[in-house]
Amino acid sequence: MLEDSCVIAVVKSPQDYQAYRISPQDSNRLAIVFDPAIANFSMTFCVEIFDVGGKTPPNRHQMAIEMFFVLKGQGIAICDGKEVPIQAGDSLLVPPTGIHQVKNTGSERLYALCFMVPNEDFAELIRSGVRVELDEEDMAVLRRTPVPKLSHV
Repeated sequence: MLEDSCVIAVVKSPQDYQAYRISPQDSNRLAIVFDPAIANFSMTFCVEIFDVGGKTPPNRHQMAIEMFFVLKGQGIAICDGKEVPIQAGDSLLVPPTGIHQVKNTGSERLYALCFMVPNEDFAELIRSGVRVELDEEDMAVLRRTPVPKLSHV
């Protein structure tokens, strides 16, 4: 017998995402898609956007597993001193306690889906940062539409 505990699905579009820089000088932005406040579950799902030359600071998590899926661009993932190139379509799984960093080594922005389970205060850290807006390029990547070409007159 099925329980009557069905939950209405939450649907969000890119214009609903809230984006932040954790610190004002950071060269990456995180757009929260779902977090514990929305999902009622200890997980965070965001889109991480790295400017050209951008990178995360080296960091680690005590209990959380973090997974990245590269949507666009190329970079290097470093975990416990080991480097591996990453590009669109690649996935990266970072175990708990692994000191890791992601760097954009390409000539355009690097976009990656980022999942962290359990949340381990990740969403709270992101939201404590500086609020920023997603631009036209970000929205085009998230909507999987061509980026409009700027005409130079």
